[in-house]
Amino acid sequence: MAKDLVNTLADLKEDEAIAIVQERLSKNEDPMKILNEAGRGMEIVGKRFSESRYFIPDLVYSGEILKKINELVKPKLTGGGEVKKGGKVVIGTVAGDIHDIGKDIVVFMLDVSGFEVTDLGIDVPVQKFIDAIKETKAPVVGMSGFLTLAFDSMKQTVDAMKEAGLREQVKVMIGGGQITDEVVKYTGADAFGKDAMAGVTLARKWTGN
Repeated sequence: MAKDLVNTLADLKEDEAIAIVQERLSKNEDPMKILNEAGRGMEIVGKRFSESRYFIPDLVYSGEILKKINELVKPKLTGGGEVKKGGKVVIGTVAGDIHDIGKDIVVFMLDVSGFEVTDLGIDVPVQKFIDAIKETKAPVVGMSGFLTLAFDSMKQTVDAMKEAGLREQVKVMIGGGQITDEVVKYTGADAFGKDAMAGVTLARKWTGN
């Protein structure tokens, strides 16, 4: 059997991907390594979507495969118990944008890395971010956006944090296919993550986890 989980998942071969995961778990392979490879496979899916080689149904299907992999791997990762939570993170795809594949990968990786994640979903209004920050007192906020119009929504959300007196209490990371250092500066965010693991690394750094 092929052991290449990255490309098997990227090619949307559900049965093969699940079989690879099951076989590797049965051999007591590092669950985190399996998740990292699944994340890389999903990044390829996202790239193919951006190149118009994949379409919305493909994204939905890939997400379903990832969920099934998550269900298999998570018990091995946590030893069947609860993961010790390493900090709180509020995350969502900003207003005007409905892309969620990148956000979902970050949420997934944060969750299995021990963070308590409040996922606000897609097309999230500014006020919903503000309310969630107040309610959870999370020190880290993640904003996702695939479309360039998302940049203005990100900026408006950061500006609203300032107006609400919350900006000094939180670190803001943004992510999406077209995010650059210039976009970080424009939006007023603290940093951007080029992939899901970069987002986890930032959250760990900012929470001292």
